[in-house]
Amino acid sequence: MNLDPKLIEILACPGCHGRFRQLRQPDRLECIECGRRYPVRDGIPILLLEQAEDPAKNDT
Repeated sequence: MNLDPKLIEILACPGCHGRFRQLRQPDRLECIECGRRYPVRDGIPILLLEQAEDPAKNDT
């Protein structure tokens, strides 16, 4: 399920306050600034830092 583009426009990353883009996977939102990926469940973005995939922490 794709999110409404107007909703994506007003959401902000809780980690860096950056903007989002929806990935081809409809169950993920990615922050354009920091790269964190947040899950979308049943059409609801889960914008909790502890639920995010943080690519900066995976670069070891």
